[in-house]
Amino acid sequence: MPTGRQGSIHLFRFSGVDVFLHWSWFLVAAYEIQLRKGLYSSVTWNVLEYLALFLIVLLHEFGHALACRQVGGRADRIVLWPLGGVAYVDPPPRPGATLWSIAAGPLVNAVLIPVLRIAVLASRSAGMTASSPDLYTLLYAVFWINVALLVFNILPIYPLDGGQILRSLLWFVMGRGRSLMVAAILGLVGVAGFIALALWRQSVWYGALAAFMLMNCWSGLQHARALLRLDKLPRRDGFACPTCKTAPPVGQYWTCGKCGQPFDMFQTHGVCPHCSTQYAQTKCLDCGRLNPMNDWMVGSLVSSSKL
Repeated sequence: MPTGRQGSIHLFRFSGVDVFLHWSWFLVAAYEIQLRKGLYSSVTWNVLEYLALFLIVLLHEFGHALACRQVGGRADRIVLWPLGGVAYVDPPPRPGATLWSIAAGPLVNAVLIPVLRIAVLASRSAGMTASSPDLYTLLYAVFWINVALLVFNILPIYPLDGGQILRSLLWFVMGRGRSLMVAAILGLVGVAGFIALALWRQSVWYGALAAFMLMNCWSGLQHARALLRLDKLPRRDGFACPTCKTAPPVGQYWTCGKCGQPFDMFQTHGVCPHCSTQYAQTKCLDCGRLNPMNDWMVGSLVSSSKL
C-alpha cells in the first residue's frame, strides 16, 4: 500500500487533509486512455473521462476522511494510486465510529448516482446524442463508472469497504478482535475468487487486486490475533485510556526509547526502572493513542492526586 511520501506527489491540502498522487497513476492512466481511445472523436475526451474517475475516487476518499473527523478520529492524508484511493483514517476504537468512517465513502457514490443519472437524462432530452455525442458519451460513461465503483467497494470482502463495514457490524456482537478475524477469513475466500477470475480472464488487473487484498487480509489476521491475545491479559485497576476507556494490561509491555528495556509503564508511574527516563505521555496498547500519564488515572487515584 502506498504512503503519502514514498513515490507520491503532493497535490493540495483541503480541510486539513493532504492529497497525494502516486507516480504509478500516470502509467495506468496512459494505458487506460489508450485502451478506450476509439470511444470518442478525440483523445481529449478520454483524458476527461479518466479525470472524472479521479474526481469520483477523490470524493469517495474525502467521504471517509471527513466522516472520521466527525466522530473524533484523525484523518489527514489521502493517496490516489492505480488500484483506487486510500484515506488514512484513524477513528476512535468504537464500532459505531468505525462503521460511519467506512460507510461514508460508498454513501458518496450512492448520492452521486441520482445526480449523474439526471445529468444523463437531461443531456438526452436536450438532444446531445446528436448535437454533442462526445459529451453525452462522457456523462453516460461517468455514470456507470460511479455505479461500478460503488458495487465493487461494497463487496463484503476485506479490506474493501464492504468487508470493513461487515467487520464493524460484527464488532457490536463479537468484539474487536473476533470481528476482524472473521472479516479477514471471509476476505481470503474473496481473494480466492479474484485469483480464479484473474486466471479465467487472464487479467493482470484482477491479479493485482487479488494480491493487494491478500496482503491486507493476512495483515488483518495478524492484527486480529494480537488483539485477541491482548484481550486475555490481566488489567490494572485505577487506570484507563482517556480515548478508548480501556484499562492498561499488567506487565512489561512498554519499551524504553532510551535504553531499549521493557517495563510496566503504570507500575513505575511513567519512569523507566532501568535508566530513570521519565515519560509524561504513554501509548495505549489497545487503541494506539498517546495520552498524558495523569489523564489515565481514574477513581480514587485521581482524588488522591489532587490532595
